[in-house]
Amino acid sequence: MIGAKREAASSSGAALSVIGGGNDPGQSIPSGVDGDYIVEFARLHEASGFDMAPVGYASSTADGFLIAAHAAAHTTKLGYVISHRPGFVSPTPAARKAATLDQLTSRRIVLHIISGGSDEEQRKDGDWLEHDARYRRTDEYMEILRRTWTEPKPFDHVGEFYSLQGAHSDVRPFQTPHIPLFFGGASEAALEVGSKRADVYALWGEPLHAIREQIAEISRRAQDHGRRLSFSLSVRPIIGETEKEAWDKAREILSNVERNVTGTIKKGESARPQSVGSRRLLDFAAQSEVHDKRLWMSVAEASGAPGSTSALVGTAEQVADSLADYYDAGCTTFIIRGFDPLNDVAEYGRELIPILRESVARRRPSRVL
Repeated sequence: MIGAKREAASSSGAALSVIGGGNDPGQSIPSGVDGDYIVEFARLHEASGFDMAPVGYASSTADGFLIAAHAAAHTTKLGYVISHRPGFVSPTPAARKAATLDQLTSRRIVLHIISGGSDEEQRKDGDWLEHDARYRRTDEYMEILRRTWTEPKPFDHVGEFYSLQGAHSDVRPFQTPHIPLFFGGASEAALEVGSKRADVYALWGEPLHAIREQIAEISRRAQDHGRRLSFSLSVRPIIGETEKEAWDKAREILSNVERNVTGTIKKGESARPQSVGSRRLLDFAAQSEVHDKRLWMSVAEASGAPGSTSALVGTAEQVADSLADYYDAGCTTFIIRGFDPLNDVAEYGRELIPILRESVARRRPSRVL
């Protein structure tokens, strides 16, 4: 998350979007907010040619809307993907808050809707709904967000979780028809809600065959609702001047992760037992340390796969080639996360993303997100 000194972010242009960010697995996120660091971090992404930075959400971290607003005030082009959990702010004021920020930043806001994959985490903020009920609430929440942004007249809504009478917003998003909505999840409940409501479905770094299967299934469900989605892939590139150098770096990262999680989780045990996505990464890790050309699962296995923890290891050219394979599979947005945020952001912008853009342009130059 921007604002806590562990996360990074990035994104690129028309035929391809690259977003980055994430803290090291097993490491805690500092609780303070450093305004100067937020500005430094955001400006680094912008100067490196990235388009967007994610702003995370946890039950104890700084407010993402305020972090994004501060960063946006000190940048001119960089966009912000703000993670947002339904249930703690009603959908109509949340819609107005997001629309206001989208207007003030001239279309630089995206929302990533997170239903919540942990009962323990949700209860810290007072949410006692069980897993599937949270996704039913997300379904209703995303519907109301869109209606608030797009309905020309006041509207009523009566649902399982929200009842509104005469709902209306005088402020509309700068973006038309509305602010894009990211969404992720691998459970049956998540697949159904995401295919029905999301604009971009976020996937974690799995083997290519599994990504193709997920895209096909989600696209089929979306088609049943008369919709089409885009897809993002979240993965952690580990690059070096040579392949050996990249693998040496990867082994060092793994050692650090293992030291950080010692005594907190057993190898192969999920850090988020309710998360189907976490379980999927661990299952792939149990099958093989490396999948496809260079998808490395050892950090996921060691950390309990609390989030995006699979890696692509190799030279910048090799990693870009693997990412382009995912592009061919249907992922037009990449969320790339490093283990050394500031240095990795600069390295990705200097070494990896230019090659990736060229590779995508050669493979499918007419494809646009």
